[in-house]
This record gives sequence, structure tokens and C-alpha cells, in this order.
Amino acid sequence: MILYHGTIMPVPSPLAHIGREELDFGKGFYLTKIKEQAEAWARKKMFIEHVSRAVLNVYEFDSEAAIGSGISYLSMPQYDKEWLDFVVGNRKGHNHWQAYKVIEGGVANDRVIDTVEDYMTGRITAEQALGQLRFAKPNHQICILDQQVIDTFLHFVESVEIK
Repeated sequence: MILYHGTIMPVPSPLAHIGREELDFGKGFYLTKIKEQAEAWARKKMFIEHVSRAVLNVYEFDSEAAIGSGISYLSMPQYDKEWLDFVVGNRKGHNHWQAYKVIEGGVANDRVIDTVEDYMTGRITAEQALGQLRFAKPNHQICILDQQVIDTFLHFVESVEIK
């Protein structure tokens, strides 16, 4: 499967343990199969960091071999109660992500974050949150949390500067 990582520099040798723990899927290397989404992340990073270039890193991920090797792989393809509780738990610092080497699912981005935060703070119930989330089209992210998985199953293809 082709995956993308948008940022401000080439990343030929990704690291698994960089970043913050309280993200959707924890502290790992985040990618997406949606090219446009990665390009948007790169442009946003370029703006935040006040630099003049955005870079799209392209990888080949052998997910079948990774899963076949017996690694702990969690897939949550839709916004449902499992996804909601998992993301909220991680954002609250419960570190549910530590039980997995790879996690795949939707992103708690600008389109859905208000609903997630309302659920996190108790302003709405899980049923109300899921009722709102059913109208949101899930986007995509894969977080690789284990360096050996990166080194074995994720292969750098190229870095391309984007406009």
C-alpha cells in the first residue's frame, strides 16, 4: 500500500518514538493513504514553522506482511464508539495506543474535533457524539508505533517538494 507523510523536509528514515503521546493514536509515525490529506498537512506545517517549502514523503507499506508477522494491528475504519473512546482515552493520557504496533483509522481533525471535545468534557453523550459523527466522512491515518515495524515493513520511495 502506498502511504504519504506530509511535512517540511524529506524523511527517508522515519522514527517511531518522536512526537507527543496525547495524539489520536499515540506517539508514533503518522501516515495516510490519501495524498491530498498529506499535502494539506505539509502546507499546514510549512505555515506553522514559517518555512518556504512543503514536502510529500512517499512510502510503500507491506501491511499484509506486517499483519502476517503477528504484530498487534488495530484497524478502526469508521467513526464509531470504539474509535471515539480510543481517541478520547489517548487524548486524556490513558495511552491505549501502547498495546499496539500499528493503528489505522480516521483522524480527529477540524471537521470532527468539536464533537470529540464535547464528548471528552461530558457536554454530550457517546450516543449524541456518534449521531453527529455519522455525517462526517472518515479520512485516514496510520500510526506506526514500533521502530522495528518501520524498519521492516515501511520502505521509503521518494520525497517530492509540493507547491
